[in-house]
Amino acid sequence: MSAYVAGNVAEPTERNTLSIALLAIAAFVIVTTEYVIVGLLPALARDLQVSIAMAGQLVTLFAFTVMLCGPLLTAWLSHVERKRLFVMILLVFAAANALAAMATSIWVLALARFIPALVLPVFWGTASETAGQIVGPKKAGQAVSRVYLGISAALLFGIPLGTVAATHFGWRSTFWLLSGLSLVMAIALAVFMPRVAQPARLRMTEQLRILQDKRFLLQILLSVLVFTAMFTAYTYLADFLETIAKVDAVHVGWWLMGFGAVGLVGNWLGGRYVDHNPLGATIVCVVVLGLGMLSSVSMVSSCVGLAGALAIWGIAYTALFPICQVRVMKAASHAQALAGTLNVSAANAGTGLGAMIGGLVIPAFGVQYISYVATVIALVAALVAISMIKR
Repeated sequence: MSAYVAGNVAEPTERNTLSIALLAIAAFVIVTTEYVIVGLLPALARDLQVSIAMAGQLVTLFAFTVMLCGPLLTAWLSHVERKRLFVMILLVFAAANALAAMATSIWVLALARFIPALVLPVFWGTASETAGQIVGPKKAGQAVSRVYLGISAALLFGIPLGTVAATHFGWRSTFWLLSGLSLVMAIALAVFMPRVAQPARLRMTEQLRILQDKRFLLQILLSVLVFTAMFTAYTYLADFLETIAKVDAVHVGWWLMGFGAVGLVGNWLGGRYVDHNPLGATIVCVVVLGLGMLSSVSMVSSCVGLAGALAIWGIAYTALFPICQVRVMKAASHAQALAGTLNVSAANAGTGLGAMIGGLVIPAFGVQYISYVATVIALVAALVAISMIKR
């Protein structure tokens, strides 16, 4: 059997399944690296002797690096054979996580976060395109959602277990584990992933033509708003659980695991409905997101009530990852890898803005108020999406 998958042709099912599974596992490692910092913020802030708000700006740094560098790097590397590109990206993550584990100051840690942020959007843009290429256009949304199971797995296992490991063995141990996993995944991709059709080389100017489409630019703006709402609150969820909900630090990781567990439902729902109506799915999920974030504050005194609020929040939060990616890629007439990366850049712009907004709200009003601010932003995103239906 040839280790080659042709573009837009459904090859043997087992080969498709293997390819999508490898991409999903790689996504798990990459997303855990990106977001595990959320669960580590209290510990590393204490260890490096910086404020929680300053530590939170590591999220902003990562996000803005993705936003600014992702589209150009993806366009530049768009012709590189996908298997080789994915292996290179995982090797970069292995080296960067090792540097983070050895960081002795916030500045060294910032450098260790900057390096993988350069190539993360290249992975997401090309992995989404590759998944759709493997299964064909009719099932592209489902294939992308399966790759995005890596996000759900990161929320369910990666980030919580990374937080638990940091509690028992120190936050550096988490980065050492991620470095090892990245290296293992690079080897697995090199050995087992079949090659896909060599991408055609498109000139940079030809790829960038999608930026002349006003409807496409509105889709990008919507992603910025959605992710700003998501990460204004989620960035500081661990701190919220510790300081407001009075969850013991050693149990925070398990609460984050529960948040990730319900995210599996969100990922399934997002993949199921996004192909039919991307904007409609966005509107429903962003409204549910706002309700979940808002109710988490009102239910903080009840363990059961808080768990229910976080479940609502987690389902909508996770569903919005594949929904936004597919929504933007469907809006692009060509240069799908670049379109996917532009959405990742938009998402990270929102992530960085959310972390900044939360970092401003906490010292001024308290961590409990970030959910109110995030809910307002979610409602604005819903209104923008509704207005786009009429266009």
